[in-house]
Amino acid sequence: MDYVKTADVAVAMVEAGRRKIALAPRDLLIRGMLSGAILGVATSLAFTGAVQTNVPLVGALIFPVGLVSIVLLGLELVTGSFALVPLPWLEREAGASSVLVNWGWVFIGNLVGSVAYGALLAIALTNMGTAAPAGVAARIVQIAELKTTGYAAIGFAGLVTCFVKAMLCNWLVCLAIVLAMTTTSTIGKIACAWMPIFIFFAQGFEHSVVNMFIIPTGMMMGAKVTVADWWLWNQIPVTLGNLVGGFTFTGLAIYMTYKPRAAGKVLAPTPTGVPAE
Repeated sequence: MDYVKTADVAVAMVEAGRRKIALAPRDLLIRGMLSGAILGVATSLAFTGAVQTNVPLVGALIFPVGLVSIVLLGLELVTGSFALVPLPWLEREAGASSVLVNWGWVFIGNLVGSVAYGALLAIALTNMGTAAPAGVAARIVQIAELKTTGYAAIGFAGLVTCFVKAMLCNWLVCLAIVLAMTTTSTIGKIACAWMPIFIFFAQGFEHSVVNMFIIPTGMMMGAKVTVADWWLWNQIPVTLGNLVGGFTFTGLAIYMTYKPRAAGKVLAPTPTGVPAE
């Protein structure tokens, strides 16, 4: 009985965008840092499950705990903001500069939180650099290289592949965030958010904040990746792909078909006598 209709969800999406734009930089940074760290924790836990069981699908089942925690706490994740924050701009209630400033502060917060957790985990997994990466640490190093020099090895095709995987990823991530708005119960929000996140992680799509953890952490533990490799072959194209996918396929699409109509508008009758929408 706690289901929220999609038309009401569209209203909630616009309101969520308004609230996010109204947040002060200090709050965006703190909430962004917590989100980055939480996604790092979820990613390392997912890798642990996959390595211990040798079943990658186990990791995909575990990973959604991160996004669910972020949704329930109302924290800031730039990938989710790609879908929601532009909506007040479309409603002509905010300027484009406000949208960009919001994204900028949250992106920085996510980056700081992800790298900070990665540094702590690298110390824990390698005994502060005195032990060679093994198990989960070795897996992080391997994936960091695959996500950067792996794409670089095939040139332009690698960039396009990376970008498309990022689009698909954030379509699902933003779908998870919106689906969580279709229910008012905690259990309902967990279930609704879990499904799309499981799908994206199981298929190896590219998430910019997850990569803010994986790639620098792998670099700290010996991955043969430079800072230029990280940003040129992954972080920049993945962030742009996340923006396009999240905003176009989720935020804009749902807003366009379910956006609230002007108050007092009279609907014209159809030949059947039913007002046309």
